[in-house]
Amino acid sequence: MHRLKLVLAALCLAVSAVALAANAGERRFITSGMSEGEVMMKIGAPDSRSEDSGGGAKVVVQRWIYLPTAGDPQTITTIVMKAGKVEEVQRQVAR
Repeated sequence: MHRLKLVLAALCLAVSAVALAANAGERRFITSGMSEGEVMMKIGAPDSRSEDSGGGAKVVVQRWIYLPTAGDPQTITTIVMKAGKVEEVQRQVAR
């Protein structure tokens, strides 16, 4: 039981570290070629995620959408991921 508590505590610390590392102000610094892990560490999980396999294609294309927030107000950031890497970044002002 004690070991389980230690594992859970370590997991909570890891999740907290990712949440603290994520900074909405970093969204403008996401560039093509970055890995999914790099994006998650810099700006956290997207607000919305969709996936397209292109009718059975081996390469899955994902679209990650980040809505405006305090650290990045009035901007919607869309990141297109292909084969686990950033292929395209779009930033649009939301009015």
